[in-house]
Amino acid sequence: MDQILNKVGSYWIGQKANKEISSVGDDFNSLSTSIEGGTKWLVSKLKGKMQKPLPELLREYDIAVGIFPRDATNYEFNEETGKLTVYIPSICEVGYKDSSVLRFSTAVTGYLEKGKLADIEGIKTKVMIWVKVTCISSDGGKLYFTAGMKKSRSREAYEVLRDGVSVDKF
Repeated sequence: MDQILNKVGSYWIGQKANKEISSVGDDFNSLSTSIEGGTKWLVSKLKGKMQKPLPELLREYDIAVGIFPRDATNYEFNEETGKLTVYIPSICEVGYKDSSVLRFSTAVTGYLEKGKLADIEGIKTKVMIWVKVTCISSDGGKLYFTAGMKKSRSREAYEVLRDGVSVDKF
């Protein structure tokens, strides 16, 4: 009986240890991703490429400055191709003045051009269910969100930076 209990106990402890080691591995991956984004930013600074704040870049391209969560400060932008990658510390949701909600992954990519962010990956909006936002375009006082269908919203609601609320999954 003691041998059986020892084997069961050893198996149980082994399973718990594997789960903890896996959890530590996930923590390291998350930390690595955060460090990677910060390292790219630091290298750009050391090379003398001063990066303007994200709201300033969005304003230059006529996109509402409050589209991304307030803590989305690290980004990469290739001026030649227009590819924009915005790093967000954790998956989150942001509620806006017009009662709309956007959900953000930890990395959002798209192609930035005057008045438009297209081919977006990493943003969803709630239209009865969560649907992927593929394009955000600006036309005067309106923002147009393409998410399976095109929907217009008041641009004014997106002109203020807001905090994101952490959520479990994208």
